[in-house]
Amino acid sequence: MTATVAIVDYGMGNLDSVMRAFEEVGAKACVTDQAPEIEAADFIVLPGVGAFPDAMRRIRDRGLEKVLEDQVLGEKAPFLGICLGMQLLATVGLEGVETPGLGWIDGSVRRFVPTAEDRRIPHVGWNEVTPVGSPALFDGIAPGTDFYFVHSYHFDGAPPDVVATTPYCGGFASVVGRDNIHAVQFHPEKSQRHGLRLLQNFLKF
Repeated sequence: MTATVAIVDYGMGNLDSVMRAFEEVGAKACVTDQAPEIEAADFIVLPGVGAFPDAMRRIRDRGLEKVLEDQVLGEKAPFLGICLGMQLLATVGLEGVETPGLGWIDGSVRRFVPTAEDRRIPHVGWNEVTPVGSPALFDGIAPGTDFYFVHSYHFDGAPPDVVATTPYCGGFASVVGRDNIHAVQFHPEKSQRHGLRLLQNFLKF
């Protein structure tokens, strides 16, 4: 039976490219902001590009916070956050005005502080991702594999929720997760075959 994926639409991000990537790995995906479609899906994906405060306002304005909590925290539906969708899981975002996040994973979202080695902000392009241990999300993906990033802010979290790290501006959490919740700072839909492999791994949960 084909897995169904609800890609949550709150008006921010290139949702079509995420949908096409899931279709390429064999899933039936739809972009939606409708609770019944989110409730019916086997998997839930929260992508996003843009500012943390705007995203949280739109999620709440569309009434999406409750259905997401019911399905992900209550029903334990497998969940994947992508880029801004990962950051929104934090307790608080510090982009512009301090804004409460979804609060599913303890941590804050902070702007990168440039270093002598990594002065350019935003962090754009390919960079390595090194898992902590052997998470199933990275099955068949070698440690240090490059994925594609575009962001100025990062998730400041702590073990055991930090699943993988990336060496930029002193290092940051590029993947976080807990139980059925998985989230990546990079864009798997733009990361060629390794990104598709990660999506395939997600669909096995």
